[in-house]
Amino acid sequence: MVKGYLNMEIHNISEDSVFSSVETIINSIKEEGNPTGLCLCDQCKLDTICYTLNRIEPHYIVSNRGFTRIEQDWSGRQQAEADIAALVYKGLRLVTHNMRPTSAHDDTVSMGQTFSEPVFDLPTIVGRLFDGETFAPIPEATVELCSGSEKVLMRNLNWQNPYTLVENTAGTFTFWPAAVPVENVSIHRMFDYSLKIESPQYEPLTHFFKIPVVSAIQSQHSRSTDRTFKLPDIYLFPPGEAEQNG
Repeated sequence: MVKGYLNMEIHNISEDSVFSSVETIINSIKEEGNPTGLCLCDQCKLDTICYTLNRIEPHYIVSNRGFTRIEQDWSGRQQAEADIAALVYKGLRLVTHNMRPTSAHDDTVSMGQTFSEPVFDLPTIVGRLFDGETFAPIPEATVELCSGSEKVLMRNLNWQNPYTLVENTAGTFTFWPAAVPVENVSIHRMFDYSLKIESPQYEPLTHFFKIPVVSAIQSQHSRSTDRTFKLPDIYLFPPGEAEQNG
């Protein structure tokens, strides 16, 4: 993280629109009695959110002014919301037909931590990994999120650590660290992390970064994903090439 930007939180308001649309549509389906038998469990809800987010453009803001400017484009926003709703319906159908075998698909299993006490509610961490010479994504690279010498615990079992990149994710990796209980609200803490990155035919790399977090009473745990910490792009080089390229 570049010094001077530690207190700046980048927010993708497209995520807000998707979360809101999914909640509205699922509530409407439930009121209608779910005539098509869609799975509306927490796991399938999260999978539908991911399906939709992966198919729309992000809109990042760093201030209320940025949000106001987007709100002014009323006709464009209406069309965007209609497009999102269409994707949500399609996502629900596809997810229902391809349900995760590891989930109970009912309301008996929580999809993440929930607390009534203060916690450091960490954001999702998103980064991209590329070949330093060709700038192409590197499939099958392994990225592990650590704090000191320890592997960081994830929010739930759907978030892997270490994470192995696959070909169709265009070099993107993600983590969602578990919330950390704390004694009071409004406590400021800097979380120190490192990424240990390995891939065949490339030099291993360790990338260090920090995330500032203020403790609070955690709200709906799934809503924590509307806060994203975006890492700068990371590049791997073949053995000896890293030194040559500085």
